[in-house]
Parts: sequence; C-alpha cells; structure tokens
Amino acid sequence: MARLTTLAPRLGTLDTRTARPAPKQADPELLTPEHKAWRQEVLKRAGWKCQAPGCAVHGRRGGVRLYADHIVERRDGGDPLDPKNGQALCPSHHQKKTAAERARRMGMSGA
Repeated sequence: MARLTTLAPRLGTLDTRTARPAPKQADPELLTPEHKAWRQEVLKRAGWKCQAPGCAVHGRRGGVRLYADHIVERRDGGDPLDPKNGQALCPSHHQKKTAAERARRMGMSGA
C-alpha cells in the first residue's frame, strides 16, 4: 500500500524569543494631570474597592491594582473627566467589561 505524505508548511513558526511585540503605548490623554485627578477621585469615591456586584477586591491596601473605568467609554461619547462617569474595577472585571463593550461595538451581541 502506498504511503501518504504531507506537504511541509510554507511558513515557518515565529520564534517569540527573538520577535518581540511592539511595546504598549499609553494614550497621551490618560497621562494628563486632569485624568490622574479624575482617576484618584473615582477610586477614592469607591473606597478603593471594586464596584462590580459581588466583588470583594480591595485596591490600596490589598495590593491589587484597581482601574478607574469609564462607565460610558470615551470612544462611545462618555465624558472623560466627569467622576459620575467613572467606576473602580478590579483587573478581572475591567477586562470582562472592556471585552463586552468591544464585542457590542463590533455588533457581536452574543459575546
């Protein structure tokens, strides 16, 4: 019986040890003194705790970084410096909210 052979891949695998991704660049707007003051106000108002329902993560003394998240994202028309448009979120809840907003924006309502 004849033996089947496969074709070798045309593209080699990428060696991630030598091909590093480009470094992340912070949005210049997030580095302004006004935004830093907004962030402090949002986190202080939240008592340095994640505001997601049922989450018990504490920020300042608990050693967990909290994100000052825009409830209505800036790209969706949310006020970038209104403390009422901010909430404190732990990394897990911030990632989930950001992914859900991105999916909604792209029209993938099932995500």
